[in-house]
Amino acid sequence: MDHIPSLEDIHHAHQRIRPFIHRTPVLTSELIDRKAGCSLFFKCENFQKIGAFKMRGATNAVMSLPATKISRGVATHSSGNHAQALARAALNVGCKAYIVMPESAPEVKIRAVKDYGAEIFFCRSTQADREQTLRSVLNETNATFIHPYDDYDIIAGQATAAAELIEQTENLEVILAPVGGGGLLSGTCLSASYLKDDIVVIGAEPRGADDACRSLNSGMIHPSIDPQTIADGLLTSLSERTFGIIKDHVREIITVEDTAIVNAMRLVWERMKVLIEPSAAVPLAAVLTQPETFAQKRVGIILSGGNVDFDRLTDLKPEI
Repeated sequence: MDHIPSLEDIHHAHQRIRPFIHRTPVLTSELIDRKAGCSLFFKCENFQKIGAFKMRGATNAVMSLPATKISRGVATHSSGNHAQALARAALNVGCKAYIVMPESAPEVKIRAVKDYGAEIFFCRSTQADREQTLRSVLNETNATFIHPYDDYDIIAGQATAAAELIEQTENLEVILAPVGGGGLLSGTCLSASYLKDDIVVIGAEPRGADDACRSLNSGMIHPSIDPQTIADGLLTSLSERTFGIIKDHVREIITVEDTAIVNAMRLVWERMKVLIEPSAAVPLAAVLTQPETFAQKRVGIILSGGNVDFDRLTDLKPEI
């Protein structure tokens, strides 16, 4: 797709991927509502296949390819959830997947990519190394590059999560989604603008990786340089495609400290008995950090994933 997805494009994406994804539930918690001072509706993409919303976009992108390209395989670079999603999407259509992953990627995500049958190429944890390694892989395999977020087919697929949330929940006033590269947030605001244009869409981002917030405030892209956050899925920079959509449709991006992210994550674990990863907790952290913004409103939150690296749990110390 070479244009910003229309509502028709999002509907077609949903029909295309429906056999390969879960229609994830929307859960609520009276206790968390009382703490937040608003009504929260959690779209549980942590229950999605591969444990994250990324399955939607990767499946749509792979299934949108012509058969000649599918036969040569697909490739990408990713620290985790997109890697798993592309590996699984490739498995669904019977093609090879070649995944470039940084050596620092969580072990749980590395294991999952291997389990889906993809071939992994490790690199150092810099964007330049990812891209250089990927170029070598593409030259060697002639596979098709599926970008983690800078791809309108990816964005259309991610948009289906918010489309479902709006359909499942009456009278939503606000939707929050985490933002790293911007695929989920840009898809979310497109669905909201087409289906219920009075919904306010807000992004949520770690303060130690606040490039999207700075980009939206300044009107130009600020690359993510040496991000420091526990939310390992939100380390990447916006692209021209995602930023172009976000700047037109997202009201603001709220940034939160890692301590707030950990506290929000533990709250969901303990009170909802639902396992989410740090990146998924960022929107709830934003609500709890700025309760006046959301007071008495009906607020949708996309819980983006649940792929926790249990080997790192000792680092997740709540604020006392």
